[in-house]
Amino acid sequence: MLILLPPSEGKSAAKRGAALDLAGLSFPELTCHREKVLDALVQLCHTPAAQQVLDLTDGLAGEITRNRGLRTAPTLAAGKLYSGVLYDHLGLASLPPGARRRATQRIVIMSGLWGALRLTDRVPPYRLSMGVRLPPIGGLAAYWRPALSPVLDAELGLIVDLRSATYGAAWKPRRDAKQRVIAVRVLQEANGKRTVVSHMAKATRGAVARSLVENTKAPATPEQLAHLLAGLGYRAELAPGRLDIVINS
Repeated sequence: MLILLPPSEGKSAAKRGAALDLAGLSFPELTCHREKVLDALVQLCHTPAAQQVLDLTDGLAGEITRNRGLRTAPTLAAGKLYSGVLYDHLGLASLPPGARRRATQRIVIMSGLWGALRLTDRVPPYRLSMGVRLPPIGGLAAYWRPALSPVLDAELGLIVDLRSATYGAAWKPRRDAKQRVIAVRVLQEANGKRTVVSHMAKATRGAVARSLVENTKAPATPEQLAHLLAGLGYRAELAPGRLDIVINS
């Protein structure tokens, strides 16, 4: 089983650590694509257009300086890099050893800069959303799609897709793999109406991911996934290609 997660805007600082080694990252098939995006991002951050292209407020302009030094900046494991609501509820640091090993095996984090990462991959803190149109590459989701497709389509077993829409655009399963991919949608119900609430969706995705790595046996089908989550107290509703987690307001 694979669990696909989005990254987070918030990232922990790396005070010390080895510099970036692109060749040492998981999914080496993506190395040349990572090189191209990294070069384009660093070049952009030496121009006045960087703040607008990266959609940064004045208070976040320091991210541009950080991006300029990505090749020599200290790195830390992706499992420690990303912070925010989803990763707070995933709680990697508090997992028992067995669940932490399963998290390392099962979780893949999508990224506008790196394409896809395992939790043990060491990268520097950076700022680049998948929604950015990065000169001269263009839209990052469209850029990454042909590179990520053969990597993720080749994975065996169930793929639990907990990505946000922005990152979901970077990989769509091929037709013969769709039955192995289940997208999890989080809906809040109030007065008979269901809506998507960003904060609660992130928190619930993190909690679901934690539940899946705490469980020793990986579900092999969408039906097994729905049964597992229902047994853990989630209100889980299965539809073709999708699993809705419904929470009350």
